[in-house]
Amino acid sequence: MKVKIMPLGELKANCYIVETKNKNAIAIDIGGEPEKVLQYLEDNDLTLKKIFLTHGHYDHIGGVYDVQKQTDAKVYVHAGDAMKIISEVGSLAINLGNIEFKKIENYKEIKDGDIITLDELDFKIIHTPGHTNGCVCYICNDCIFTGDTLFRCSIGRTDLPDGNFSLMNESLEKLKALEKDYIVYPGHDVESTLVFEKNNNPYLKGNPYDNFI
Repeated sequence: MKVKIMPLGELKANCYIVETKNKNAIAIDIGGEPEKVLQYLEDNDLTLKKIFLTHGHYDHIGGVYDVQKQTDAKVYVHAGDAMKIISEVGSLAINLGNIEFKKIENYKEIKDGDIITLDELDFKIIHTPGHTNGCVCYICNDCIFTGDTLFRCSIGRTDLPDGNFSLMNESLEKLKALEKDYIVYPGHDVESTLVFEKNNNPYLKGNPYDNFI
């Protein structure tokens, strides 16, 4: 399983291109600059079959419409964030200035525990609300794609619309309970490992605000 990291869009959200042995591909979040994704697929002779969304904020979906239009890839999003990808307000695109918002109306809703298969790769969905109601992580082999739930030594914001710090803590407990070590591919910044985060991320070592409540 080959993973290509491409920071895209105004906020440089990480897009991940996951390649199968048969030269098929999955894109996880496409935050903008669809031409870069399409060029990478062409240069590497890849056929994009699926687009996974970790959540519906514009910095993670801004390039999806154009890539889907060119490739006919299926888009997957959790039901809790489905309305965001058709809404300039819900996706927060309206907050990013003078940009063109394109609705993503052709998609499939996913839920906690679903498994999506492409060739030899099985991706398991873990629902991890907190940053948004419909945030998810995708687990495949030794990798976990955490979107804006878990970053290196940090977590996603919970002060945006439908953010919830209590739900975020519950979601982090789900990740903390995973026994296997994983390469953590976050929605922003650099990759990490789950063991490193358990040992160093203050949010995985307990609620850092407990002493103030």
